[in-house]
Amino acid sequence: MKPIQVMFDEDLLAELDADPVVRDKGRSAVMRAAVAEYLDARKRERIAQDYERAYGSTSELDEELEGREDEGEWPKN
Repeated sequence: MKPIQVMFDEDLLAELDADPVVRDKGRSAVMRAAVAEYLDARKRERIAQDYERAYGSTSELDEELEGREDEGEWPKN
């Protein structure tokens, strides 16, 4: 791991340090988890945008199948 320097507003840092999970796991672990969560959310957003660009918001199939979500059944084993 590589150490970095991050600037925090004093009030935000005090609130972070008061959190029990931060006290238990440490600032670095919580910030790593927060950054990983942020990057994962951004990745999901990009995938959704790519999907939207590729397939559009609606298709003829969407319109044809609308309202039929509860029709059909799973095969029996």
